[in-house]
Amino acid sequence: MSLPTTTRQWILTNKPTDLPVLSGPSQTFTLQTHSLPSLKPHQVLLKSLYISNDPAQRGWIGANVDPERLYVPPVPVGVPMYARCICQVLSSTADDFNEGETVLANLGWTEYGILDARGLQKTQDIEGVGITQYLGALGLTGLTALYGTRDIARASREDTVVVSGAAGATGSMVVQIAKNMIGCKRVIGIAGGAEKCKWVESIGADVCLDYKAPNFKDDLIKATDGYVEVYYDNVGGEILDLMLTRMKSRHGRIAACGAIAEYNKSDGSGIKNWYEVISNRIEIKGFIVFDFAPKFKEATEQLVEATKEGKIKSDSSNETVVETDFERVPEVWMKLFEGGNKGKLVTKLKYPG
Repeated sequence: MSLPTTTRQWILTNKPTDLPVLSGPSQTFTLQTHSLPSLKPHQVLLKSLYISNDPAQRGWIGANVDPERLYVPPVPVGVPMYARCICQVLSSTADDFNEGETVLANLGWTEYGILDARGLQKTQDIEGVGITQYLGALGLTGLTALYGTRDIARASREDTVVVSGAAGATGSMVVQIAKNMIGCKRVIGIAGGAEKCKWVESIGADVCLDYKAPNFKDDLIKATDGYVEVYYDNVGGEILDLMLTRMKSRHGRIAACGAIAEYNKSDGSGIKNWYEVISNRIEIKGFIVFDFAPKFKEATEQLVEATKEGKIKSDSSNETVVETDFERVPEVWMKLFEGGNKGKLVTKLKYPG
């Protein structure tokens, strides 16, 4: 098979202030074709197989983002959208990587690409575990959940833990880590819709509350009677504001992981219950998974072991894999903001032939 000399890429064209736009004169991304350079020493030519879809990507392209306040350099206009991918090695000038091997790479929204070998990570075959789990339960998603629950919130067996976005990639891992690895006394999930809530309960939550239900606020107050020690926040917004009133005085700890309710709003809703933080001495700590980088290897081994023991589900039930043509990559990503996924959302690319 001849090697590709060109690649299609989804290029960031206009930085959004609200929900990204997929068509029209102000569309956020544009599909372009570019030539591939020749391989230099210690480089590999990669073919993208699977693309990770993450809410954090929205923060990397915001029009109002101050680069000095972002934990990674924002995506510049005119370059492919950043993303982590599972790729196949098509050709290599690096001794450590051979044709046909599968690797994890920050290739972005592109079909083919050339990267330096030193930034790549080989995947390993684990019996009964699909390769896409390296983008979810056994990847940065799982590490984010473990780090936030265990190290940032310091959840223990005596604690009640509330998890928002519990049917999402990170939230569903937090539920399992809190209940099945740490052994927390009680785990309460929050998700959108009865079907998702039922699934969250099936993976370990003692109860899951539907935030779309008209009586959600009353349900949450009832479920957190006596207040709770830990809240793992993936959404921000009104649910965070409400949870500030449900934290245990002097002992409440909040791991601030995400704010998907606010990502596509140019005017945030604001926090009305901030005095709760002061009067009840609530501890809130934001974090980024890369803070945990020196412990990645050890933590990944712990997640793999928990998977083998059946404490963590690492099968098709904890992910939504959408097989699609490259033209629809942005559409699949947008499902994150429509609640169109259960667990990790992964794009599987289809190629002609």
